[in-house]
Amino acid sequence: MNIAQLQQDLKDYANEIGIDKIGFTTAAPFLELKNRLKRQQELKFQSGFEESDVEKRTTPTLLLERAESIISIAVAYPSKMTDAPKGKKGERRGMFCRASWGTDYHTVLREKLRLLEAFLHEHLPEVKTRSMVDTGELADRAVAERAGIGWSAKNCSIITPEFGSYVYLGEMITNLPFEPDVPLEDQCGDCTLCLDACPTGALIQGGQLNAQRCIAFLTQTKQPIPEEFRKEVGNRIYGCDTCQTVCPKNKRKYNLDQESFIPEPELVKPLLQPILKLSNRQFKETFGHMSGSWRGKNPIQRNAILALAHFKEVAAIPDIELLLHTDPRPMIRQTCAWALGEIGTEESRNALERALEKEADEAVLNEIKKTVTKMTATQ
Repeated sequence: MNIAQLQQDLKDYANEIGIDKIGFTTAAPFLELKNRLKRQQELKFQSGFEESDVEKRTTPTLLLERAESIISIAVAYPSKMTDAPKGKKGERRGMFCRASWGTDYHTVLREKLRLLEAFLHEHLPEVKTRSMVDTGELADRAVAERAGIGWSAKNCSIITPEFGSYVYLGEMITNLPFEPDVPLEDQCGDCTLCLDACPTGALIQGGQLNAQRCIAFLTQTKQPIPEEFRKEVGNRIYGCDTCQTVCPKNKRKYNLDQESFIPEPELVKPLLQPILKLSNRQFKETFGHMSGSWRGKNPIQRNAILALAHFKEVAAIPDIELLLHTDPRPMIRQTCAWALGEIGTEESRNALERALEKEADEAVLNEIKKTVTKMTATQ
């Protein structure tokens, strides 16, 4: 079959099934990326969620025998929510980042890639393919950049001219010699708004991220968030959009066309106190279809406690004290102790002093003592 015609037919089909952009590149190694990833590992800037084998991340032929090309896809997600609920005293709300609005993007993009694979197999039954979304070995952004989907921006996102950086990425390695697309020129210019706005200074320089300082990463960890970052989390209970929302290239990029990603306002901006009381089953039933649920309820509950501390929500003291006294998870109890100190009332101080009498975990006990000492010094 004529490869050029198949490539055009594939582009047309991609459009039919709701893929917003499709690009092609070779399966040549990503040599520049290899050097960058090794440097990131040396600096301990990696999140730990990604594939640790740099060779696999940068050598497509290790993932598919006789790989010839890579197909990159982008699907846009919304940046705007209509009828967003407003929090108020006694009814504070948290926020899931935009990349967790609607149905889990892994599910949506994997289905679109499955359809593309089926299309190719229908036309060429002997074709070899391997697809991945986000959690695969290849670096999605590096593939998308080389395939002309967008340019790699200073905020470490791929920015597309059509949809800004609000796009999900996926790719498919094939043994077909598709014609590669031309990469786009970098259009960030001398703008540094994302670097300047990062709440924790996680963007070290344009295109370099220390994931260990990134709020999006910190909200997904399963340990207590280091104290220096707790106030910066604000009311974010999953992810962070700051480096995208300040970007001029994202201005007026609302991207409301993909029905799968239209947010449910009460879920993406949920009331905080009910989150503290969710069982595992209730959490899965409520949030399980969202990508922000992938780490389970523990990090979300911890982040909800931090958010209540951010608001200094006095009405939440009884709920937080109950967790401090009864929750089996040291991470949650430690976060509760810090949160009560931030709320800073006599009631919260009394709750901490009561907890001193029964707490056995050393880390939690230290947090309580440190908090009580700090409260005493500031009174």
